[in-house]
Amino acid sequence: MSLSLLHTMLVFASFLPRAAVVVALLSSLTAAAQTASTAPELVLLRPAAVFDGQDRHEGWVVLVEGSRIKAVGPAAQIAAPATARLMELPGLTLLPGLIEGHSHLLLHPYNETPWNDQVLLESQALRVARATAHARRTLEAGFTTARDLGSEGAGYADVGLKQAIDQNLIPGPRLLVATRALVATGSYGPKLATDVDVPQGAQEADGVDGIIRAVREQIGKGADVIKVYADYRWGANEPARPTFTQDELNLIVRTANSAGRPVVAHASTPEGMRRATLAGVETIEHGDAGTPEIFRLMKQRGVALCPTVAAGDAISRYRGWQPGQPLPERLVQQRASMRAALQSGVTLAVGGDVGVFPHGDNVRELELLVQDYGLPPLTVLRGATSGNARIFHLTDRGTLAAGFLADIIAVPADPTQDLAALRQIKLVMKGGVIYKNL
Repeated sequence: MSLSLLHTMLVFASFLPRAAVVVALLSSLTAAAQTASTAPELVLLRPAAVFDGQDRHEGWVVLVEGSRIKAVGPAAQIAAPATARLMELPGLTLLPGLIEGHSHLLLHPYNETPWNDQVLLESQALRVARATAHARRTLEAGFTTARDLGSEGAGYADVGLKQAIDQNLIPGPRLLVATRALVATGSYGPKLATDVDVPQGAQEADGVDGIIRAVREQIGKGADVIKVYADYRWGANEPARPTFTQDELNLIVRTANSAGRPVVAHASTPEGMRRATLAGVETIEHGDAGTPEIFRLMKQRGVALCPTVAAGDAISRYRGWQPGQPLPERLVQQRASMRAALQSGVTLAVGGDVGVFPHGDNVRELELLVQDYGLPPLTVLRGATSGNARIFHLTDRGTLAAGFLADIIAVPADPTQDLAALRQIKLVMKGGVIYKNL
């Protein structure tokens, strides 16, 4: 309590009975104590360097107040109050929490259990219990936000996972969820005998009424984003082909956008990618058979590509391929597509389709973009932080700057030169709360 306030109270007290004076003073002192105890904690992080989402700066510090960043900059310019808790992080680089662009928390690696069996034979209770472990591993791997693009037969369980994380019941990244995803009738799976109807891995919808109802239903149940399969394999052992018509895709985007939800498209064929791009989706996932013409169209329309190269690598390994051997056709095609994408200048989102491979191994996508596709580490690191934040409209994260969420990780050495540093996460802070501190 300030002296001036105390003086004012004493003057006022001269006009009150003695008992009233005591009550007033005690009430004021109690209120002042409560205010002090509820004030956000100040934490000063002092590393060797700070990567702010664009560049690495040696000698910078980060001041955190509660759940947000209060100040970032050269140590000599950041005046931290004496009450701030100091965290010395010698030899470490601070960077924004990484953003996973394509994940499936309700899936686990296909070499453990095939996708069909996960959808048909695993109970939702089992899948959710496993997903809570996936969420923790993702966060501990330095990914403080994840775009989860489909529950794959688990209904709206991803909404519940998001709620459990937000309510601090379980540790995990901040989630953007797509719930059930949309497929054209007959185009998805699982598929058994023709006379057996089985639960599907996504929601089937066709035509004007069916599409509008499905999109609105998913939004009403908690979808942050609508995912559509613009192409897929209609039958076993045949190539992917377009599913929805151009008019249907246009309607999906129009309905979702009117409710403030973006649309993303699974698409790997040139025609599926073309239709999705013309419809106005925000990202195309995979794009394995993209052509220079399609990528130029995407660039013109402001549609980003999330290439998920780690999923292709993982599936090829499950089928027996190993690095050093001749590339299987799938990877030959994927590398040709990525060359065309990079030459076109299309915007890249960074996401690996994790769930196909183990959760917690999310950085695999970043590593492969450097090792197999020739992207500079700095470009990939920007993509997984400020780049993804921009593409996904996450204006409060992806950058270390005043006012942003205190989603911060720390790694050894210089990750802008060598992404191997991201395999050694030493600190994970999400919203000012420390979840990992080695």
